[in-house]
Amino acid sequence: MADKREYRYPSVNRKNEIFSLKWEADQPVAVLQIIHGMQEFVDRYDDFANYLNTKGYVVVGEDHLGHGFSVNNEEEYGYFGKTGSEDVLKDIHNLYEKTRREYPDLPYFFLGHSMGSFLVRQYIERYGEEVDGVIIMGTGWTDQNTLTAGKTVCNVISAFRGEKHRSKLIEGIAFGSYNDRCPKRTRVDWLTKDEKIVDTYLKEPRDTFRFTVNGYKFLFNAIEDEQKNIDKMPKNLPVFFVSGEEDPVGAYGKGVITSYTKFKEAGMTDVNIKLYPGDRHEILNELDRQQVYEDLYTWLENKRTITLGK
Repeated sequence: MADKREYRYPSVNRKNEIFSLKWEADQPVAVLQIIHGMQEFVDRYDDFANYLNTKGYVVVGEDHLGHGFSVNNEEEYGYFGKTGSEDVLKDIHNLYEKTRREYPDLPYFFLGHSMGSFLVRQYIERYGEEVDGVIIMGTGWTDQNTLTAGKTVCNVISAFRGEKHRSKLIEGIAFGSYNDRCPKRTRVDWLTKDEKIVDTYLKEPRDTFRFTVNGYKFLFNAIEDEQKNIDKMPKNLPVFFVSGEEDPVGAYGKGVITSYTKFKEAGMTDVNIKLYPGDRHEILNELDRQQVYEDLYTWLENKRTITLGK
C-alpha cells in the first residue's frame, strides 16, 4: 500500500480549509493530480492511486469546495459561494503549485472525471502551459440552448428560494434520464455495473447529498465557459478522452466524440479517444477497471517518456 498523507490548506475564499491527499511513491517518476467529480471526494480514487504508486507515480488531489472534508458543516455540501467556479479552479491550482515545488523536475499530469472533466478543461485553458498531459474522463458536450435553459431555471428558483435551496426539479432535469438504460436496482446504477461500488456510494453521506441551486449554476457556467474557450488551450498539449459507451453523461459516447472533434477542430495536435463497450460512468470503478488502469498507465508512460526526451 502507498504512503497516503492528508493535508489541509486555506481555500482562496478565506472561509474553508481544503482537504487534500497525497499518495507518495518510493522512487517517483511523475505526478498525477486528480480532479474529482460531482457529489464525490478524492479518496474514492484510492485503488487507482495505489496502482499508479506501484509504477512510481505520485498521486495528489483535493476535495473541492462543497465536497468531502472541505466543508465546515453539512449545509455547505453542494454549495460553492458567489465566485465558486473561480475559487475551485484557484484551489486546484494552489495544490498544483505546492506539489510542483516538491517535484519540480517530474512530468506533471492531470485527470478530471465527470464534473472534474469540465473543471480540468477550464483549467488547461488557463494553465495548460504548465501541464504535460491531461486525461479527460466521463465527459460530454452540452448545447448552448440547454445550458441557457438550465441557468435560467437556476436563476428563477434562486430568486424565490435562495441559492442554498436544494431543488428536486433541477436534480430531475439534470439526472432524470440517466438510469433509463440500466436495470432499476437503485437510482444510481448508471454509475457502474459493480453493485458493491453502487451500494457503498449510496451509504456514504459525502456522495448522497443534493446539490444546491448555486452548485448547479456553477456547473452550468463551468461547462459553458470551457466550451467557449477551447481555442485558449496549448495546441500541443497531449489529451486523452476516455469514457464508457454506456455513460449517459457523454450521451452514450456521442458527447465524448463531439468533445474530441471540437478539440481537434481547435487545432489540438495530440488528442486521442477510447470508449469502453458496456462500461457506464465511472470507468475507474467498472468491472473491467484493471484494463482501464493499464490503458491509462500506458498513455501516461508514453507521454512521460516524450516529456523527458524534450
